[in-house]
Amino acid sequence: MRILLVVNAAASSVTARRRRAVEAVLSERHEVEVAATMRRGHALLQARAASRRGVECVAVLGGDGTLNEVVTALAGSRCAVAPLPGGSTNVFARTIGLPHNPVDAARSTSDSLVAGSIRSVGVGRLETHRTGEHARTAEAPRNFVMHTGIGWDAALVDNVERHGWLKRYAGHGLFVWAGLRTQFGGFDRTRPHFSVRFDDGEVVDDGYFTIVLNSDPYTFVGPRPFTVSRAATLERSFVVLTLRSLDTRVLLGAVKAALADREDLTATPDLHIRTDVDGLTVIRHSNDERAEMAYQVDGDYLGPADRLRFDHVPDAVRLVVPEGAAT
Repeated sequence: MRILLVVNAAASSVTARRRRAVEAVLSERHEVEVAATMRRGHALLQARAASRRGVECVAVLGGDGTLNEVVTALAGSRCAVAPLPGGSTNVFARTIGLPHNPVDAARSTSDSLVAGSIRSVGVGRLETHRTGEHARTAEAPRNFVMHTGIGWDAALVDNVERHGWLKRYAGHGLFVWAGLRTQFGGFDRTRPHFSVRFDDGEVVDDGYFTIVLNSDPYTFVGPRPFTVSRAATLERSFVVLTLRSLDTRVLLGAVKAALADREDLTATPDLHIRTDVDGLTVIRHSNDERAEMAYQVDGDYLGPADRLRFDHVPDAVRLVVPEGAAT
């Protein structure tokens, strides 16, 4: 099989030695070409060009953000996507059951390609609308395989990215620090920031923090999955959670329950949950100049928005999965 191996050399777990080892494993039974990313958006262009010239699979050695770019490029095409763990957490690769070691994961992926273990899975499609100084010309829709986080969650990711060079050394400690900084210093917890409007007419008008989930777990903290809802799978539509309060007791209660990995989070007066959602729109409270609605997609911070439109697209991407894996 013809494979393009897209490598993000800046990713936390990628080294020249690991890249060569991964390439060697894949090359044992496949025709492999290697392309390194140079900037944000580069993986998207490389994957799109590879699909047009008949490459059958794009393998991604990088973090979840690099994988997101490749998924955005290949949705709707016949070219398959193969994630390989190269970032600090590698949420999606671990979600589908790949080993955490990139060389072992490459061996598993090579076996899967030979066996034809490729599934068509659903993705989220996101259209972003901005006004004023944040407006961008002809902003293209974006796809996601894991989640989009809005509000508090995006502010946390922004704090992490501002100190991204520490990921390689601090690991999950950086995320803990960013969470504390966001909760106690960087985010306005005194007023709701946006409304969540579902296509069936239901409205949640007091949102502080919303996650649109396309898969679960939401992340991993060390070896422990941060389980939000097992109803979020690649074969079903979205699970949407909205925190209607950022009281520290509410937030810590949700975090504790998600890390316990016993049951899914349950709805409360402060936590609104919907499953099997095909479409929704999130709208910033435009009558409040201090309302914030930043967002992140698959772990990449993308800045402020005024309106976000979400649609679930079934069977959009051909995903290489370990044989027998449940997605």
